[in-house]
Amino acid sequence: MFRVSALLTFIRLLLLGTFCLCSIINAAGDEELESCADDALDFGFYAFFDPVSYSADADQESEGFHRHLGYEADLLTALEAMGGAGLAFSRHPIPVFDEIWLQSAGPEYDIVGGGITILDSRTRDATGEERVIFTSGHIIFRQSLLARAEDEARMNSYDKLSSDLRVGALTSTTGEFRLLELTGLVNDEGVLAAGVQIDTPQGTVIADGSDDYLITPAGESPSLAERSALRPPAAAMPQVIYLGRDAGENELIEALHAKAIDAFARGDLGNQAAAHASGGSLVVAARDDKIEYGGFTVDINAPELAACLDEKINWLTDGRRIGYGQWVEDPSVFMGRAEIWNERGAQED
Repeated sequence: MFRVSALLTFIRLLLLGTFCLCSIINAAGDEELESCADDALDFGFYAFFDPVSYSADADQESEGFHRHLGYEADLLTALEAMGGAGLAFSRHPIPVFDEIWLQSAGPEYDIVGGGITILDSRTRDATGEERVIFTSGHIIFRQSLLARAEDEARMNSYDKLSSDLRVGALTSTTGEFRLLELTGLVNDEGVLAAGVQIDTPQGTVIADGSDDYLITPAGESPSLAERSALRPPAAAMPQVIYLGRDAGENELIEALHAKAIDAFARGDLGNQAAAHASGGSLVVAARDDKIEYGGFTVDINAPELAACLDEKINWLTDGRRIGYGQWVEDPSVFMGRAEIWNERGAQED
């Protein structure tokens, strides 16, 4: 589906993350390198991460469900506008986040996105085989707790969470993992603390402190895959309630309004947007200090495509100097960068 010069393959393999040279004049100045793709690329996007990546209509039976909106949608549109890049995307919504990053290794999608934090563990399948590679990071993530305004004071630090509080989470997300890690429910390898009770469809199981009971941002032990709640073994740890497996993060926000949960652990960007949309009834309380980056995934056997995307993404983000904050202020910021790219190419011609 895609072709690229041998030079690009060499650069990708030796210097991952550097700019490739596709679609611009080479060092000799007399040859234009090939575009990233011959045909439209199938892009699978997570449908429920407002404002980063989401469907225009949450109803999966509607036409609007297939319309991609948000930060990543505008970034893709700018990639399509870059002259010589040869990029066009056929966009397809994916309603379930679990292991979404691995779907670019299958036959349905060439690229997958949707607010996916770049983690080495997410490049591998359950057998440990490397299946996908990430593109250059284009957005900064940190985790936080969304809470009702009246509860802000007791939710403004992760170490204030206690066993009488119910914190909602979406499984296999960095929001879930950082909540568990920061509150001691798992160690840094994802092993659940001894005594944690896990509600599953088969009944309640109790972690014994071994790696038979594992939860990480890339997955979990098979017996925990359909968990609905974690019950802590100590008063200084919160309960964790799992919702949104099929309906996405909106289900957790609705549960927060309805007081079915006391907080929602997820990325700060989504929590900020939800707080703003609530008109003051919801607030971002605790914030995690850890910074991570989000990117897209492609098949491990498509390093040339990844390298070509890296160069274009790095141009549009000006080497990560332009990101979500600038996009919020000016949603056309990436299209503006694409226009500069095109003007430069016209001058070189």
